[in-house]
Amino acid sequence: MPALAKRFRVLAPDLLGQGQSAKPRGDYSLGAHANTLRDLMDALGHKRATVVGQSLGGGVAMQFAYQFPERCERLVLVDSGGLGLEVTLYLRMLTLPGFESVFPLFCTPRLREAGKRVATWLGRAGVRSTPASREIWRSYASLADAESRRAFFRSLRDVIDWSGQAVSALARLHRTAGLPTLIVWGAEDPFIPVAHAVAAHEAIPGSRLEIFDGVGHYPHCEAPERFVEVLVDFIASTKPARLLVRGQRRRSSRAARTTRRDGSREG
Repeated sequence: MPALAKRFRVLAPDLLGQGQSAKPRGDYSLGAHANTLRDLMDALGHKRATVVGQSLGGGVAMQFAYQFPERCERLVLVDSGGLGLEVTLYLRMLTLPGFESVFPLFCTPRLREAGKRVATWLGRAGVRSTPASREIWRSYASLADAESRRAFFRSLRDVIDWSGQAVSALARLHRTAGLPTLIVWGAEDPFIPVAHAVAAHEAIPGSRLEIFDGVGHYPHCEAPERFVEVLVDFIASTKPARLLVRGQRRRSSRAARTTRRDGSREG
């Protein structure tokens, strides 16, 4: 983010139920998250943006582009959910009935603190953690909190079940033909297969695909310099989309029909 902020205004909110944001009992669907992003942009005075989403955030980014095409200048999907059925067994297992009640046994504040002590000891011994392992640990440690855990399971079950991902945007990706789209994926992603990136690239006319060799589920953390380079180049080499919703198109057409050849408007 600091590198991107040298060139662009960067908004990086924690979605509801994530990070430091509130975790109310409520709707954690992709549509609800997209509405939150729209409301945040309104509150901060931004009409349009290049929308970047990773993992679940990729699904939210696609939903945002679908619901509010007039607000989306470009779309960037990073190891995104919502592009196929396959997903890691671990996440599918978490959706089994009753697992939410059992999970606290494996993720307690005491275990979290013990894990921190082990990580500190390993660091002093010269064993360095990888960016991917740090991201996975952050995700695990956050679930020791009951409110975070409840929000996580609500979000998870909205998009995944035992069979795999329950939500797929592949059938509607052709609608993004006028939207500059970048797809970034780690070739070694253990959670969502890289084949989903290839399928999405084929489904989106004119999209750009970047596969990072030796990288897993977190390209922006595991290879930040390359990620920034690719993203900056993509923004610099594409024109922002100016898409309209259906109602706006109809109003624009009526306005065009009521404009005389000399440019004056009819009453």
